[in-house]
Amino acid sequence: MVNKLTYIESEQYNPYKNLAVEEYLFFHCQKEECILYLWQNQHTVVIGRNQNAWAECLTEKLENEGGYLARRLSGGGAVYHDLGNLNFTFLVNEENYNVDRQLEVIQKAVAKFGVCTEKSGRNDILINGRKFSGNAFYKEGSRCYHHGTIMLDVKLDEMSKYLTVSKEKLQSKGVNSVKSRVVNIKELVPDITVDRMKEALREAFEEVYGGQAEVLSMEKSEPAEVNNITERLGSWNWKFGRKIPFDETLTHRFNWGQISLDMCVQEGRIADIIVYTDALKPAIAEEIPKYLKGIKYKKDNICTELGLYWSEDDGENQMMKDIIAWLKTVEW
Repeated sequence: MVNKLTYIESEQYNPYKNLAVEEYLFFHCQKEECILYLWQNQHTVVIGRNQNAWAECLTEKLENEGGYLARRLSGGGAVYHDLGNLNFTFLVNEENYNVDRQLEVIQKAVAKFGVCTEKSGRNDILINGRKFSGNAFYKEGSRCYHHGTIMLDVKLDEMSKYLTVSKEKLQSKGVNSVKSRVVNIKELVPDITVDRMKEALREAFEEVYGGQAEVLSMEKSEPAEVNNITERLGSWNWKFGRKIPFDETLTHRFNWGQISLDMCVQEGRIADIIVYTDALKPAIAEEIPKYLKGIKYKKDNICTELGLYWSEDDGENQMMKDIIAWLKTVEW
């Protein structure tokens, strides 16, 4: 059970530093501890671990206009951050990890302003059918984190200016634009501020977990390790990853997200492959190339090799079954 609550607010807006602190806390959270970490990024697009940066965002336009592209550890889709958005991260050991309880903190905090919310789909919290909070998740060993956004007063024009959401994704959600499916809390609570929301989150955190949180400042005692992580997360290799000269691309949207297989085929074999996805379970994208690289580029061979996949996570096993069923319908 959780017997220690820790509350941390970031005091700066650099996305690479904020994500580095998050990663550091992930590996240093104690077994019976739950950390609530609040942070903000300025003029930033954050993409999921296995997304194609060029397909999700107008990267050159963003950087030419003083913005930042960042890639997080967790899966999920691309999001735009400015100072009208507040990010939260719950860091906790697996035995104390409870998404419903963690989301209760967010919903209870928003309710303090007289606003009713509802959970929806795989990772959203809505107000009157429109999203104000998207969430993503990451697990390694027994360590877990759950992070997300709270849109208070995000510049929606800036958001739609840089994100290139696929038509398939928008159609799957029954909407025709990025802006039409989101809402700022400020529309309903004109006098809301980031500081007031932080206060509400801290109160809700203590109420839901039944204890008083210790307040820490990472900036005042920042470990040297954070600087090393910051440098890695800000590097070109981490943000953009490698890109191959592909000959074949197969893309499909499932109820759990979209997946694209970019393959370089030489002499009838898959010489190289990169898998892009906005799925919340990112591991599967990293496993697929292990099965397909070097095999013959034939439907039966691909489906047979992927059929050997097994995971302790039943959700990932079902995702692979979905992928195989789709590939069997593809015209080769």
